[in-house]
Amino acid sequence: MQTIDWIVLIGTLLLIVVYGTWQTRGSKNVQDYLKGGNTSKWWTIGLSVMATQASAITFLSTPGQAFNDGMGFVQFYFGLPLAMVIICMVFIPLYHRLKVYTAYEFLENRFDLKTRTLTAILFLIQRGLAAGITIFAPAIILSAVLGWNLLFLNIIIGVLVIIYTVSGGTRAVNVTQKHQMVVIFTGMIIAFILIINKLPADITFSKALDIAGASGKMEVLDFSFNLNNRYTFWSGVIGGTFLMLSYFGTDQSQVQRYLSGKSLREMQLGLIFNGILKVPMQFFILLVGVMVFVFYQFNPAPVNFNPTASELVLNSDYAEEYKQLQVEQEKIFNDKQTIINAYNKSESKEYAKLIHLANEASDELRTEARLLIDKAADAKQLKVESNDKDYVFIHFILNNLPRGLIGLLLAVILSAAMSSTASELNALASTTTIDLYKRNTPEKSETEMVKASKWFTLAWGIIAIAVACIANLAENLIQLVNIIGSIFYGNVLGIFLLAFFFKTVKGNAVFIAALITQVIIIGLFLLNQYELINLPFLWLNFVGCLVVITLALIISFKDLRKNSRLALVSIAAVLGVFGYIVMQ
Repeated sequence: MQTIDWIVLIGTLLLIVVYGTWQTRGSKNVQDYLKGGNTSKWWTIGLSVMATQASAITFLSTPGQAFNDGMGFVQFYFGLPLAMVIICMVFIPLYHRLKVYTAYEFLENRFDLKTRTLTAILFLIQRGLAAGITIFAPAIILSAVLGWNLLFLNIIIGVLVIIYTVSGGTRAVNVTQKHQMVVIFTGMIIAFILIINKLPADITFSKALDIAGASGKMEVLDFSFNLNNRYTFWSGVIGGTFLMLSYFGTDQSQVQRYLSGKSLREMQLGLIFNGILKVPMQFFILLVGVMVFVFYQFNPAPVNFNPTASELVLNSDYAEEYKQLQVEQEKIFNDKQTIINAYNKSESKEYAKLIHLANEASDELRTEARLLIDKAADAKQLKVESNDKDYVFIHFILNNLPRGLIGLLLAVILSAAMSSTASELNALASTTTIDLYKRNTPEKSETEMVKASKWFTLAWGIIAIAVACIANLAENLIQLVNIIGSIFYGNVLGIFLLAFFFKTVKGNAVFIAALITQVIIIGLFLLNQYELINLPFLWLNFVGCLVVITLALIISFKDLRKNSRLALVSIAAVLGVFGYIVMQ
């Protein structure tokens, strides 16, 4: 990195932090601090909701996901627009009418205190872990690529977020997220334009898409019912809808964003704005990854994009084998140039097949490289990430963008980390303050409640930094966050659906059903991890929701009789899902 990159990076981040702190200083009451004084317009809500979900993981992992697996990941978001409509029609009017600070307040009115407390704790567990990962994700990748100290990065990102979130609460989060999204959109559009410009002169955008298509990267839709395929149209529409309903309808990190709206209409418009823009945004980010793939069809690529992993294996007993893989990778690359040139002239299906075969051979070499890295790491008893999906985009940025723009793209990544982490800390503090502290202590003054909220924000910030410092990488960071959510979200959504639509179900039945369901879902996840069953994590949302509803109806015999049709449908659905899992 050059001096200009450091100036752009540090200047952008400090400007956001200082502006957010200055604009929102002096929140004196709970409504101002936790709900932003209910002054947010729909565009602020929409951008804030989007920024909360679009963490640094999105901008690091998603292009790498597309580089490896193509555009199919966009199906994950197909349930989002439908979920936005349902939330606008059912969830938001209810929250607005009850004037709640958190989503979980509603559950005490509908059921009882223990159900409210359990649901709040489930949220605190999963979101507390996720907050640590949103700090850890960019930190470990920037540490590996730039050589920065990992512990230092975790602390710096966490401290910057804590400063303005503690100072200004919800309004600070909303104000800064608008500017963070401007930085993010600007950076990604510039990156996309530069990738296209760096392709050979005779490779137009249309031809780039053809090359990507010939390599199987443009296959967007998969209508199969095969559970071996993690991302399909059906998992996106069914599992994705349940996940998005849970996330946007019951997760306080999102609920708090639209509860700050000036009116019911502003809240609803903000979520609809998010629903309209989110899928195209994710499609565009994946397309950036596909264009990075096309770029490396014409430019040599390393056999592994993680420099720390490559350095480890090159200093091990497996160095010669690894070097041989690099030589073979170069040979495939050189042979592929002839094939691509012939394809550009004729667009023959035969040449398209040869491109696909060449890329498959390259993928096999990269798999072999990962195995060698794992062996080298095991021999030295070290933990190094051999799966390099999360390193593809940052490698491209650092090695191919001009001075100044490297700093801007790094600012994009860190801004995304700060925006999502700020929302999480804000929501964690609100839930702890309102659902646990206020509900279980003597009456407190407005000043005392604001002070408690600030202390809880600081405490959760420290916990998030601690989680970041001890976290380990999963196969893909964006999947790790969604996996954590899927373990808890279906259960929580089912609790809320019981509250909305099953009026005679009581708190005891729901509480017991929720406890049993959480054990079942964790069990299913572990069975899938050990390959004893085949259940992609997206389906956990759907299964968890069905199970808690069914168990609550069975436990509540009175309601089972009154809602016999709904109960039979739920029970049949649960039995069908479990039967299908067993058959798979």
